[in-house]
Amino acid sequence: MSQDKKTPLYESHRALGAKMIPFGGWDMPVQYSGIIAEHNATREAAGLFDVSHMGEIFVTGKPDAILNFLESVTCNAVASLSEFQVQYNAVLNEKGGLVDDVTIYKFSPEKYMICSNASNYEAVTAHLLKYLPAKDVQVEDQSLRWHQIALQGPRANEIFSKYLGKELDSIKYYHFAILPFQGEEIIVSRTGYTGEDGFEIYSSIPLGLKLWKEILDFGKSFGLLPCGLGARDTLRIEAKYPLYGHELNESWTPIESGIGWIVKEKQIPFFSSEKILSQKKNGVPSKIVAFSLTEAGVPRENFRVLDSQGNEIGKTTSGTFSPSLKKGIGLALISAEKIKDGEPIQIEIREQPKQAIITTKPFIPGSIRKN
Repeated sequence: MSQDKKTPLYESHRALGAKMIPFGGWDMPVQYSGIIAEHNATREAAGLFDVSHMGEIFVTGKPDAILNFLESVTCNAVASLSEFQVQYNAVLNEKGGLVDDVTIYKFSPEKYMICSNASNYEAVTAHLLKYLPAKDVQVEDQSLRWHQIALQGPRANEIFSKYLGKELDSIKYYHFAILPFQGEEIIVSRTGYTGEDGFEIYSSIPLGLKLWKEILDFGKSFGLLPCGLGARDTLRIEAKYPLYGHELNESWTPIESGIGWIVKEKQIPFFSSEKILSQKKNGVPSKIVAFSLTEAGVPRENFRVLDSQGNEIGKTTSGTFSPSLKKGIGLALISAEKIKDGEPIQIEIREQPKQAIITTKPFIPGSIRKN
């Protein structure tokens, strides 16, 4: 069995006393001081996450050829992107399932970057190369050259702008900037995976190691903590964000996966576009929705979901104890006809049905800047 890869920050995590676990083929920190402490720090002040295992794939070439290519392999409208804007999108396979959910960065009409999940960037690169036009477009996987950390939380802007000595309010939500810093140009985007305001910082590996240490030291007085995958999971479930391998996979379409809002009618057809657009218009038998328990219990993935009469209507895809709400919450693929806010359901935990309700409204307000 192949050994898990290590990020450039591996030794830093060990020095900070992190508990390490395998994740998507990587050896990653699951927690440092504790999941609840790290979760609360991110909700109340800020958390710093190692995301240098994520993929950075660059697509360059002639503007029309790039745009036609990207539109044909994704479901969101890449043509709607302005320069220095980021878009949440999905790279689709031939059957309309997801190769990966990604963010696409537009530098110029001749240059885009696709940020993909750690376990999928090789698959995304292979898929893009398979359908690459014969000329005018180049795809290059630069994932092992880049370092990426994410600073998240309501005080992220205050911490990072004071650390850089530069005001960052000009970087709007789902936009990015290229900033000169210590003899390099770093990419700073403002998207986030926690429901809070925050930044993703892309740099060379040597500068990334320095940034990690310096931001942690600088941010201590603001309440900043290093955070692992445990808090990242509880934060993203509270924010109702899907995770590949749980809510997203190669079999379910974006509509079934609960991210149908990114499916757009486009001039250029994409993989299974007729099927997916029909699903968006007419509905699907089952799709992803959030739920919260109304009695004690902690849901996990692959638990049976029952209706109020005890009939099976689906399965959980993610579940956790919410440190913010102090109750069990999760996401599940269930019969679409049952999906309405407040609908009573049951989650079977250790063969015991626990009372729950479907929650279509946000779990947490968050501090994301939507302007």
